[in-house]
Amino acid sequence: MLSISFLDLAHNAMNSIGFLKGNLWFFGGVVFFAIVARFIPEPTVIPGSDSKSKKTNGDDGGKDIMKKHRRQVFFSGIITAIGISLHNFPEGMAVFLGSMKGLRVGLNLALAIALHNIPEGVAVALPIYFATQSKWQAFKLATLSGFAEPLGVILVAYLFPSSLSPEILEGLLGSVGGVMAFLTLHEMLPLAFDYAGQKQAVKAVFLGMAFMSASLYFLEISLPEEMSL
Repeated sequence: MLSISFLDLAHNAMNSIGFLKGNLWFFGGVVFFAIVARFIPEPTVIPGSDSKSKKTNGDDGGKDIMKKHRRQVFFSGIITAIGISLHNFPEGMAVFLGSMKGLRVGLNLALAIALHNIPEGVAVALPIYFATQSKWQAFKLATLSGFAEPLGVILVAYLFPSSLSPEILEGLLGSVGGVMAFLTLHEMLPLAFDYAGQKQAVKAVFLGMAFMSASLYFLEISLPEEMSL
């Protein structure tokens, strides 16, 4: 998600609409999602009090700590699902616009984005599964987050069939980059540090960035020269 945010969405926005406008859209997305996260109550875990509770309460304290951890991870999964939905929405627009260039371009772009969305779906499903121990709940929320793409197609096709500004689309993608950067650094990375350790989390970050960069390459070669995600 960091790779998408900085190396793809923000980068393309600044190249397409200018450095200043691209940054304004990007940080507008950061501020927007910071406000969204601020008004969603977040369960927190205080290590010191958890340790004391575990000593005094025994197994009950340990179970209580695990419940708090599960609530924290569930919250992270919900936030991630919202961010992925915001990211998928303009991607649906891009598939529609690509399809207007021709069936081959539309099919290639749809396939590339489908492959590109696999790690994003995993990012939504895993925290929900850990928190709820329900495969159905994880599948349901990950699927719902993916419905934003056809919604983006419907919006472009029926509401803005001829008046959608490329500048607005690029700006929107840039702001989504800000959203994803915020939720990654604010929600996902701290959890990775807590549960996997700093070294393992950092390794996973760069491995994930490499994987996502590869998917972005295949996405890029599926686009005509005059289009960009």
